[in-house]
Amino acid sequence: MNSVLFFTLALLPLLYYAISIIHSPLFPTQNSDHRKKLEALLIPGAIGPESVAFDSLGDGPYVGISDGRIIKWSHHKRHWTNFSTISHHREGCEGAHDHHQTEHICGRPLGMCFNERTGELYIADAYLGLRKVGPEGGVSTPIATHAQGATIGFTNGLDINHSDGTIYFTDSSSLHQRRNYISLILSGDRTGRLMKYDPQSQQVIVLLENLSFPNGVALSEDGSYLILAETTYCRILRYWLKTSKAGTVEVFAQLPGFPDNIKRSPRGGYWVAMHTRRLMITGWIISNPWIGNALLKLPIDIMKAYAVFSKYTGSGLAVRLSEDGDVLETLEDKIGNRIRSLSEVQEKDGVLWIGSIAMPFLGMYKM
Repeated sequence: MNSVLFFTLALLPLLYYAISIIHSPLFPTQNSDHRKKLEALLIPGAIGPESVAFDSLGDGPYVGISDGRIIKWSHHKRHWTNFSTISHHREGCEGAHDHHQTEHICGRPLGMCFNERTGELYIADAYLGLRKVGPEGGVSTPIATHAQGATIGFTNGLDINHSDGTIYFTDSSSLHQRRNYISLILSGDRTGRLMKYDPQSQQVIVLLENLSFPNGVALSEDGSYLILAETTYCRILRYWLKTSKAGTVEVFAQLPGFPDNIKRSPRGGYWVAMHTRRLMITGWIISNPWIGNALLKLPIDIMKAYAVFSKYTGSGLAVRLSEDGDVLETLEDKIGNRIRSLSEVQEKDGVLWIGSIAMPFLGMYKM
């Protein structure tokens, strides 16, 4: 056996041991009594309410799930109703099975946001590009699948400038699909991009390239900059859109875990959901891509191995960052295990709506 492979194979038990003793089950925060405030809105037949959206009337939440549907929660009837599907193709999409095997056909909606003026819902689908659906729902229509001649391979997060309708969104990788996102991190892939879609010209413009797993995006309140998650490096970047700094990028915050979506808080700052904590050994592997690439050559399914590990090692956390990138609030439960793999926290009317890529429900946490 190649010496590098032998070394990395020997490393796997150590990695599993480190994860199992350091990780903590998560959410809600600090006091176990707070768990009583967390309500799980069960989603029948699917998992992974990745992102949360509310329409211009404040109705919702709307969430995109693993079988390619977008569903809406009815507070009065206390159940979910179908609002939209990503793709016309629905054969074999729904029902209890591994949706990873069909999401490239059925669609996998990730970031979502309503245009406040038009009432249209814009969707970043991991496989089918930037899409939209009208206020009445139905099947989504494509907006953009290419940017400057290159295919958008892994559409992920988005936000909208409601003053002019410009959409800012991320393409996480041109080499790895969503269902292989662990390979994206381990390989040291830097093919990610930040882009904007101009609804007037209907053109996509690339703003930043050579990013490592760009993910969630959020515009500042005054629109002078946006922040985006660079998941692999556990950090938030700030990209200036206006002022003398326009077109420049800087590190906004370094985080203790792998960030996903970002949402502005009505109390100021930004909620950043994190999939899981970054361990010391994980940082070492990421800092040495040859180790990650050696792991990917082992005769194991990395995604399946990670799925098994994550069931026993807790999951993500969330922080609220100030406009300067300082941590204002941290949400983490060290003794409960209700939510794994956080993807989004959105605050509305005294409630935190908690999305996850792995759980069969949307979390509703009353503050």
